[in-house]
Amino acid sequence: MSTLVIVGLDLAKDVFQVHGADASGKVLFRKKLRRGQVLEFFNELPACVIAMEACGGAHFWGREIGKLGHEVRLIPPSYVKPFVKRQKNDAADAEAICEAAVRPTMRFVSVKSEETQGAAMVFRVRELLIRQRTQTINALRGHLNEFGQIVPQGVANASKLVALVECSECELPMEAIATFQALIATLGHFETEIAKLDAEITRRAKEDDLARRLMTVPGIGPLIATAIATLAPPPENFRRARDFAAWLGLVPRQHSTGGKQRLGATTKMGERTLRRLLIIGANSVIIKRHIHQEAQPGTWLGNLLLRKPPMLVRVALANKMARIVWALMARGGVYQSPVAAA
Repeated sequence: MSTLVIVGLDLAKDVFQVHGADASGKVLFRKKLRRGQVLEFFNELPACVIAMEACGGAHFWGREIGKLGHEVRLIPPSYVKPFVKRQKNDAADAEAICEAAVRPTMRFVSVKSEETQGAAMVFRVRELLIRQRTQTINALRGHLNEFGQIVPQGVANASKLVALVECSECELPMEAIATFQALIATLGHFETEIAKLDAEITRRAKEDDLARRLMTVPGIGPLIATAIATLAPPPENFRRARDFAAWLGLVPRQHSTGGKQRLGATTKMGERTLRRLLIIGANSVIIKRHIHQEAQPGTWLGNLLLRKPPMLVRVALANKMARIVWALMARGGVYQSPVAAA
């Protein structure tokens, strides 16, 4: 009788699909499970490999199934798709997950703990509130434009929008004042909540040893350092710093053939929050290059600014920062400026 080796689990809200196979890939069972039956089913199975796509709820099920003695493997959905045969359905997805998980070169996602997922929420919620704040500011600006009041774009000019509404000489119609005040109250609420989250992030940065060491890198402040310490995978998941930068999507996309190297735009893979924050941090170094030794004339960054477009330089510097970050995470220590070290 064949021995169960691997089970592919296609996750869903209510109806789950499982696909079991032996070492040769022979199908042993295909089964549908309701949500309440999942843990009971896997509790009765002998210890084996349970593979799932790294999607919503995957880390929760990975933790719960792992407690039953199984080895859990999470696979990025884009790596599973090539193994789906023709028609797309739950059974085909579970089978594709099963086949992808046994590939010797397959890459997996580490199962996150509840603490890590909880700590990451502060960045997701902060991003959401910032987007909603931007929408509110744009709504204020757009509606004021209908009454002939023009204000430049940018969060820094939000106070001018509020001043126009509160100005008694602007002659805004009384019918619109109440609506404008509702938008202003909403904007104030967003500002207060974002400030609370920023204070929480700063507190975490002071308490976390890795975050404190990362903040020694030019362009990395409490927000970026805490985000890296929370969202980045363990450094041992990558063989070298270049692999970490590639995971962040800070390297050119390749479309090479016949020995000819063809490089395109950045891949934008991996954790988009970290990639965006590192580019913002690189931009801050370039803007304030007069106070950074790394950006002085004659340095790598200084020479690059003279020869390359500004956005290309920002991404190149973010790539370099990502490699420095990996080195600090993997080897410890703090950042030392090459100019100072010389």
